[in-house]
Amino acid sequence: MLRVSRLTKTYATAAGPLTVLQETSFELAAGSSLAIVGPSGSGKTTLLGLCAGLDRASGGSIEIAGQRLDGLDEDARARVRNESVGFVFQNFQLIPTLTALENVLVPLELRGTDGCEPQGRALLARVGLAARADHFPVQLSGGEQQRVALARAFINAPKILFCDEPTGNLDGDTSRAMEELIFTLNRERGTTLVLVTHNPELAARCQRILRLRGGAIVADEVSAAAG
Repeated sequence: MLRVSRLTKTYATAAGPLTVLQETSFELAAGSSLAIVGPSGSGKTTLLGLCAGLDRASGGSIEIAGQRLDGLDEDARARVRNESVGFVFQNFQLIPTLTALENVLVPLELRGTDGCEPQGRALLARVGLAARADHFPVQLSGGEQQRVALARAFINAPKILFCDEPTGNLDGDTSRAMEELIFTLNRERGTTLVLVTHNPELAARCQRILRLRGGAIVADEVSAAAG
């Protein structure tokens, strides 16, 4: 489902080139789960954004569901994201002027798919927000906003879901509920899961753990969840 080969990301700075990710390679099978962990500044979020096609690499290649991302222009990468990728951001990234339901339906509207309101309402019900469908983000708690973001990520039936610190801004009880939703939807829908987290308990629920330091992989572990 995901093939990453010698991926490198370098930024130009006043002090000269800064390489935040170097020669990173790994593969991930369909339906499996992977946690990316490491200290702040190790390249975790950069790697996640590159794999999801949100940014362009300086070198190397990325393949999602058989589709190479390198070499594609922005419009083509956007189509791949819309057809195959779901993304849950730490800070939710909901559109403030749209209701919860309208936020969930955005990916399908970008695809030009009409008549999907029942599907959107069903997903909101699945994440426990049936009664909040017509509320705006400012009227929702942080946990509710993150659940809207998760419903939005699943509305286009993604082949692979990327989560960047999906529980980082949530309290303990809400965080655990969010974890259950992510892994339940992963199992039910066979969606490949890649998440960045500082939470060792959340990482341990994934089948593999990729450890980064200084922009490079220092360990690729099979976790207890794989058994």
